[in-house]
Amino acid sequence: MQSESPHFFTSAFQPDFSQHMPWFDGWLVEHQKQVEQSLDSLMPRADVVPTDLHQAMRWAAMGGGKRIRAALLYAAGQACRPTHDLALQNSLNAAAAAVELVHAYSLIHDDLPCMDNDVLRRGKPTTHVQFGEAVALLAGDAMQPLAFEWLASMPIAPALIVQSVQCFSTALGSLGMAGGQAIDLVSTNKILTEANLAQMHRLKTGALLEASVAIGAIISAANSQQREALKIYAQAIGLAFQVVDDVLDATANTDQLGKTAGKDQQDHKSTYVSLMGVDQARAFAITLHDQAVAAVQPFGELGLALRGLAHFIVYRSH
Repeated sequence: MQSESPHFFTSAFQPDFSQHMPWFDGWLVEHQKQVEQSLDSLMPRADVVPTDLHQAMRWAAMGGGKRIRAALLYAAGQACRPTHDLALQNSLNAAAAAVELVHAYSLIHDDLPCMDNDVLRRGKPTTHVQFGEAVALLAGDAMQPLAFEWLASMPIAPALIVQSVQCFSTALGSLGMAGGQAIDLVSTNKILTEANLAQMHRLKTGALLEASVAIGAIISAANSQQREALKIYAQAIGLAFQVVDDVLDATANTDQLGKTAGKDQQDHKSTYVSLMGVDQARAFAITLHDQAVAAVQPFGELGLALRGLAHFIVYRSH
């Protein structure tokens, strides 16, 4: 059942974040625009042959989404190295576009009839509905190597490129996003323990979020202490993201989400709501938020955007 409130938290629960960080909304919008511009300039134009394929890729990647993964990458990079030269900024832009492109590819494949069989994504028809299953499948196939091409072309030290590619590869493979999706498929109609549910989501959703933070740190040549703090932050916020998604799927409507609401229950999937109930899932998300914020306290003011993103992820309404 869906609640009457479209918000994850009512005003009685949600801290007045705007008073403490009034600049954050502007920061987020600026970096959302930045990654949109990077995607637009780096992707093949829609009129380049094969046109159907490139149109499908742009349909999936452009003009929608919260760009959370890109924002996490920018925030981590800025926390580790606040003074950005042009090469560093270009590298962050390329990497931010890469994580968003791979996220878009994963959504194409998730929505296919053989997977979640969904027809709505980001408020518009899913890619296979718009272009057909074959083109949608190829679009996802083409987007993943293109993202690696962008990472490999970053104008930074070769050793940092290699580290970024290794991190990205692990996040996308059988021990990351693809593995999490495989676990999800075989878990339909099964009741998972909290530990098994956490494992699935740390791979399916958390792996790419964690990689986004890690790659931002790698590009900015973070030291070992900075990387460890960001790893703790990313693990907490990566899981919190999925917990909130589960709550929103159960409490928001399709217009608010931009995708089909109630799909988890309809497909008989184990979620944090089915395991804990809405209220306990909300409380768990707050706990994860607090863990993430505590992890980046040593960054001081340089970590404020990371704190802002933790709040945005946990207290979002869609």
